[in-house]
Amino acid sequence: MRFFRSLFVGCLSLVSLASHAETVKGLYQVREPVTSQAPEERDQATQRALDTLVLRLTGDPKAAQSPGLAAVRKDPQQIISQYGFDAGPPEVLKVDFDPASTEQALRRAGLSLWGANRPSILSWWLNDSAEGSSLVGDGQAAAAPLRRAAQHRGLPLRLPLADLSEQLVATAPNLEGTDAAPLRGASERYNADALLAVHAREEGGQWQAKWHLWLGDQKEAGSVQGADQAAVADAVLLAVSQRLAPRFVVKPGASGEQLLEVQGMNLEHYATLGRLLEPFGARLQSVDGNRILYRVNGSAEQLRSQLSLAKLQEVPAGEAQAPTAPVQPVVQGAAPAVAPTPAPVPQLRFRW
Repeated sequence: MRFFRSLFVGCLSLVSLASHAETVKGLYQVREPVTSQAPEERDQATQRALDTLVLRLTGDPKAAQSPGLAAVRKDPQQIISQYGFDAGPPEVLKVDFDPASTEQALRRAGLSLWGANRPSILSWWLNDSAEGSSLVGDGQAAAAPLRRAAQHRGLPLRLPLADLSEQLVATAPNLEGTDAAPLRGASERYNADALLAVHAREEGGQWQAKWHLWLGDQKEAGSVQGADQAAVADAVLLAVSQRLAPRFVVKPGASGEQLLEVQGMNLEHYATLGRLLEPFGARLQSVDGNRILYRVNGSAEQLRSQLSLAKLQEVPAGEAQAPTAPVQPVVQGAAPAVAPTPAPVPQLRFRW
């Protein structure tokens, strides 16, 4: 276990991770707009905040109405650590939910949970309005509604610089097309897990948007509408969250245990893997050289989706090599040696 001890000590000082996936900050803080600080409106905003959080953590629009959450809905204070008002405009009620008690309540209700480690999304977002057409870039005022919507829906959003070369690539035909190839080259320097292409247009005082999402070899698409840019941004990122969540959520007791082996371990990989496997209740079983064995709770497809965020490759069954036990020499007249316990056989093997 010397390798494991070295990994543990090294990870205490590790400040960067190799995976592109990000740990969402403020996942358990929800901000809901209010028009006053009256108790009745505060209570209504608290209920909305609870609904927002449950949707953020499960990706299921029906989860908040689960019978198992009836007691929490009746008294949300039992999972709230603090709340307060922030001046606007607009004025908002800021609710901080306690992560441990919130997750415990959701698991007791039998709900699937999506951990804080989520795929980073690079958004190519083109706005068309009466003032003209513009690609939303990092640092622009137009980026603020997108960032607020991403935080509201629990997604790690990145935006491009929107320089001239990128404006020539992120055109309406490319953003509305079904092929991500025109955007992939320009996206490489941002090192994101997923690409989100959005073309939003203002027509008759309303906004509508078409969006396409690519994560690995999987593609999603849809269209939304809203009263303004903020509303349409929230609608797009809500839809994206609901499409992504089923790939990563883990439902307690639904998928059984898996033995997972990962090859090519080092200090950085160990820290990354620990974060990725956190939603699966990973328990270390053994370390053999640069190979590590975990017992996890989750389906094979969920684990494949999660590990793809760190660009791990699955080892084909034909290439798998089980650890070999040392051969004991036979001594004449000695008592028969006890056969070593066979090493556990992993159901899934991956490598860096």
